[in-house]
Amino acid sequence: MLAAIGAPSAQADSPFILPSTTSLAGTSGVVTFDAAGSDHVFSMDHRPIQLASITATRPDGTPAEPYNAVQGRFRSVFDLKIDQEGTWKISSGQTQVSGTFMLDGVERRVGGRGGPPRPAGAPEGMAGPGGPGGPGGPGGPGGERRLPPVALQDIPANATDIHLTENISKTETFVTAGAPTDTVFKPTGTGLEFVPITHPNSVAAGEVAQFRFLIDGKPAAGVKVTVIAGGVRYREETGETELTTGADGVVTINWPSAGLYWISAEAQDKRPSDKRAEARKMSYAATLEVMTP
Repeated sequence: MLAAIGAPSAQADSPFILPSTTSLAGTSGVVTFDAAGSDHVFSMDHRPIQLASITATRPDGTPAEPYNAVQGRFRSVFDLKIDQEGTWKISSGQTQVSGTFMLDGVERRVGGRGGPPRPAGAPEGMAGPGGPGGPGGPGGPGGERRLPPVALQDIPANATDIHLTENISKTETFVTAGAPTDTVFKPTGTGLEFVPITHPNSVAAGEVAQFRFLIDGKPAAGVKVTVIAGGVRYREETGETELTTGADGVVTINWPSAGLYWISAEAQDKRPSDKRAEARKMSYAATLEVMTP
């Protein structure tokens, strides 16, 4: 049984891939992309999306290679030569297992981003150079030792109370050169997927668009979808719209004005692909450009 949960708020880590344009007349252009996770949609204020996770797919389904790629403190930037007519997909995806277990009466974490290595001979939990420290701070003199996360494969055999969740995230955007095509939207049948009925590069202000979400290739009913217009930092309120997919997995969106929009969805169930996990959490985000009709 699928359990749908609300998409993350704009104050959470909101991943996006932002193109310099989503539409070109021909195949002589280059599109530049910003890729980041933000506290406010389309603001470069939190973290870069890892360049190693970025893939680009041509309209015929073949991979394309980004270039001029730079990963900075708050964003990653790269260029893509648009050398084929049709719709391109630019995406970032990640699958990881995280959770907790008990060992000798102490709760330990599994997964997560690791920090700098410990100094040679330092006890586990001690802060290394550049890490947290100071009197009373985690890892500092008089502070509580913070044990580092454990890799999934390193969970001890005598661990108890193991609770693991498989986390699958996907972030996408689309660029069309000439006439739109739909090859890049063919579902894989795995996880939470976006399969548009209305082409995402053909959406216009004042018009209705319909998008279908699938989970493992089947319509995802009851999934909460969040729609947020760009320019959040210049508004007093985020102004998100909360919608829900129908029994057919379809959500209907009416765009109030032209501009960039961020759409996201999250779902969770008890069908992880990694059998060591108890549950699966899936998230999806896309950047769309709504044009003037």
